[in-house]
Formats: sequence, C-alpha cells, structure tokens
Amino acid sequence: MRCPYCGSLDDKVIESRTMANGESIRRRRECIACGYRFTSYERIEEKPFMVVKRDGRRQPFDHSKLAKGIERALEKRSVATATIENLVNEIEDEAIMKGKSAREITTSDLGELVLSHLYQLDKVAYIRFASAYKHFETLDEFITEVKNAERNK
Repeated sequence: MRCPYCGSLDDKVIESRTMANGESIRRRRECIACGYRFTSYERIEEKPFMVVKRDGRRQPFDHSKLAKGIERALEKRSVATATIENLVNEIEDEAIMKGKSAREITTSDLGELVLSHLYQLDKVAYIRFASAYKHFETLDEFITEVKNAERNK
C-alpha cells in the first residue's frame, strides 16, 4: 500500500477490523519510511450478473424489470402478492444458477424460465407473457399457443 504522505510502498498493518457484517475489512497502517498512519479498506468486488439481449448487448440483471414483466402478466388475476414475490425470487435464483459459470444468461433462457413457472401457476398469465415474449407474427401462432396450453392442462 502506497503511503499517502511520502509515497513509500513499505508499511505495516497495526490493526485489522471487520466492518459491515463481514463485507469489508478496515486496516490501520503505519508507513515504515516516515511513520505516517493511515487507514485502508478492503472489500470483495463482484462482477454483476448479466443478461445477454437478442442483439448481443449485455446489461446487468434487473430484479425489478423481471418483477414488472411477471406482475403485468398476472395483472387482474387472483394471485397473492407474496406468491408473485416468491415466483420472481425463484426465477431469479434459477437464472443465477443456470448462468453461474459465465455470470450471464440469455434473454431467451430467462424467458423460458418465466414461461415454465407461469405455465404451472396461471395459464392466462402464461399466454399473456408468451404473447409479448414470443413476438407472434400471426393470429394462427397465437391460437396454436393457446391450444397447446389448453391441451397440457
């Protein structure tokens, strides 16, 4: 650690203390060259979990964006708020586990996770989400999706 007073790289740690529930460490240091005392902090720097968009762009995973999409699909359906929160948390956990090694997940994988959970919870919400997610080109594609959901009850 470089001394802020004289610029020397030789110092010794006088005291270390864990801060913020183990999230960081505070160290009191003393420069061996000039005797100046100073404080340094250490914390883990985590790479954010990323979502890879269809066009290849990457953006940080946004819990609120996922929740908003699911809430919109479940709008005016008789599903408790706690159930929705649990669903969002479950999907987020699965997404993070699925993309654990690369610290990223594609929007298509994330969308499929949401669809599978909504299918089990509420078929109408599933169709609503699928219509936005799958970008149906024709009415026939939409009708086919509804028939598939009905058939697999």
